[in-house]
Amino acid sequence: MASATPTTTALTTEAENDTITGAELATWSSRAGVAPLVLDVRSAAEYDAIHIRGSYHVPLPTLAEHTDELAGHLADGGPVVLICQSGVRAEQARRHLAAGGLAHARVLAGGVGAFDAAGGEVVRGRPAWALERQVRLAAGALVVTGLAAGRLISPKARLLTAGIGTGLTVSALTDNCAMGAALARLPWNRDRNEPTPIEALDRVARRTPER
Repeated sequence: MASATPTTTALTTEAENDTITGAELATWSSRAGVAPLVLDVRSAAEYDAIHIRGSYHVPLPTLAEHTDELAGHLADGGPVVLICQSGVRAEQARRHLAAGGLAHARVLAGGVGAFDAAGGEVVRGRPAWALERQVRLAAGALVVTGLAAGRLISPKARLLTAGIGTGLTVSALTDNCAMGAALARLPWNRDRNEPTPIEALDRVARRTPER
């Protein structure tokens, strides 16, 4: 009778699928043998709030700017799993790495929350808003501001609402959020715990995660 528990072999043969579930990753990480190298591409605040123990923090802007170098560090063929809060930024990271020649990276479906819900080992710190939540707040606030200003000040102010709507549409079509990238660079998302590009890449190269 076949075992219902996924094995490393079963996971690695799912190359056609670019995703992995939280339960699969939790099981895979707990088994002896070759453990996946987990790259967390979220902001420093999100990473500090909760992250997978043993993961490497490489924020998406750093990964995007140093794709070729990072892909070179990961080119040994070992399993690589990319994570973020929901999977959107991790998928962007996967595409960057694929363009850099690394074709075997997988995305954690449902993000770090899915891994936590599956019983995976995580490290918890101070709470922080996920970047996706910040994007929803910023976009909603700008839309309300544009509508109110269009009614109370000038109809031209409604162009702000149209601009936000256009931006969100483009974001969905291209799977790339400019607002999210901008918010990730704000002070509350970048603190003293964010690694410099040199530090992040060096940890990956040496296979020495923070904790």
